[in-house]
Amino acid sequence: MLSLDKIYHAAYVLKGVARRTDLIPASNIIPEVPDLFLKTENLQVTGSFKLRGAYFKINQLPKEELALGVIACSAGNHAQGVALAATRLGVRSVVCMPDGAPIMKVENTRRLGAEVRLVPGVYDDAHDEAVRLQEETGATFVHPYDDEDVIAGQGTIGLEVMDQLEHAEAVVVPVGGGGLISGVACAVKSLNPACKVYGVQAEGAAAMAAAFHAGAWSASDEATTFADGIQVKVPGETTFQMVQTYVDDIVTVSDDEIAAAILALMEKQKLVSEGAGATPVAACMFGKLPVEGRRTVCIVSGGNIDVNILSRVINRGLAMSGRKVTMGIKLTDKPGQLTEVSGIIAGLGANVVSVDYDLSDPDLPISSCTLRVGMETRDQEQIDQIRTKLQESGFRLVD
Repeated sequence: MLSLDKIYHAAYVLKGVARRTDLIPASNIIPEVPDLFLKTENLQVTGSFKLRGAYFKINQLPKEELALGVIACSAGNHAQGVALAATRLGVRSVVCMPDGAPIMKVENTRRLGAEVRLVPGVYDDAHDEAVRLQEETGATFVHPYDDEDVIAGQGTIGLEVMDQLEHAEAVVVPVGGGGLISGVACAVKSLNPACKVYGVQAEGAAAMAAAFHAGAWSASDEATTFADGIQVKVPGETTFQMVQTYVDDIVTVSDDEIAAAILALMEKQKLVSEGAGATPVAACMFGKLPVEGRRTVCIVSGGNIDVNILSRVINRGLAMSGRKVTMGIKLTDKPGQLTEVSGIIAGLGANVVSVDYDLSDPDLPISSCTLRVGMETRDQEQIDQIRTKLQESGFRLVD
């Protein structure tokens, strides 16, 4: 199994290649966790931690293997890491990516020097195509997570966290195939066995969480989440063994909770995170882990989120955190009702942003309608106050 010495060697190799990213305090995100810190791998070269493992892996290859080039599969972040590493080392690279990968990640991978092949399906379909190409060409396959050199490169984050924060009590890590958490947990537990290491997966892509709790490696039939960086059906076998050895627990968060965490990072820390990178913060925000009062580090693993997805994520995050709501109200179509409704909403401090009359419901009398009011609100408590006041005033609310 991976040794701490190898992780230190990876750190030496990565000097001048990967940034030693900042560990910043974020006490204003979660009141229950005042000693919260963020490891900002979203500000890493290529916008993700993946460069660390990819560069160390390719750097360790013998010259005769480098001459044949490298092949990788990725939803985007590993792709960019492999592309940059291979280009810096003068090696040809081919990267297979799922055709649903964010356009930004695809174009950045090409810009960094790799030949990109888009494969229909998800990450695991891209993996199968990469394996086929590797057998056909003889190039070296650079696995995104189930490889000891790759894991060692990712583990350098754990070394940095332990050096940057004394007496850390918990480190929370995103989990897809398990490469990041394996390396980080190995480093953290080797240097401070008392420090807890927790993993976080998306509910719709929780293969490693299921395997961890069952105590036996297994894969999932599907992986559904907008957090494409951790959208993995098949966890690594090496990484599973390391997770079983070093990790204290793995929990899951919903896509809505991830969206709320992305919004919180933007508003309160001025940091842009992709879905995978926000999962540790989501787990802490929504009480999935016992980190209250503990000195806790959340690894924000990447910031490569497609701007088209970001706008939808912000809207979802606003709704999840009680900042945006649409209410349906049954009205008898008579003068003054809209004025009364808007007066109640304004009186409680909310801001109306949209109004729509729906006259098409066949279950309503011809003289009635459904009024749908979109509002900007402060929090869920304010939404509940508005609902209560409307009902007390005789209005009937509908979903």
